Amino acid sequence: MIRVLVAHASERGGTAEIADWIGAALRRAGVEAEVRPAGEVSELEGYDAVVVGGALYEGRWHREARRFVRHHAGDLARRPVWLFSSGPLDRTAQERAIDPVPGVAKIAERLHARGHATFGGRLAPDAKGFLASKIAKRSGGDYRDRDQVAEWAAGIARELRSVTV
Repeated sequence: MIRVLVAHASERGGTAEIADWIGAALRRAGVEAEVRPAGEVSELEGYDAVVVGGALYEGRWHREARRFVRHHAGDLARRPVWLFSSGPLDRTAQERAIDPVPGVAKIAERLHARGHATFGGRLAPDAKGFLASKIAKRSGGDYRDRDQVAEWAAGIARELRSVTV
């Protein structure tokens, strides 16, 4: 059976939940998937492919996601890799494909990532922190689309199965 790691970097839990949805969709498609915070992964031995996701803050991927990719660059280069970002606090990610932010685009190119998706983000209307509370007043809410995430993950499973057949 194909074994996939879904590593995520999440500040307030929204991206972690997207990673859980990806893991569940992969398992429904017959792929063994393990979902873990990126900072807790010490090695990639035993995984056939990796999905890495990070929340976007001010146009940058979460620090833990960037750190994960730097630390595991050699191992990631030898496996199929997909990337995802979460962050737009509006419906744009449901209306059209959004290109990765420049830093994630460079990572995708370096790793020869098989794909990238940007999903809507989530920010609670009562978010704590100076900047988060200001943004939450203007555009807080949950803009994630569970079906969109599941469809993207099912595509990963199809691609992995076609490579191993």
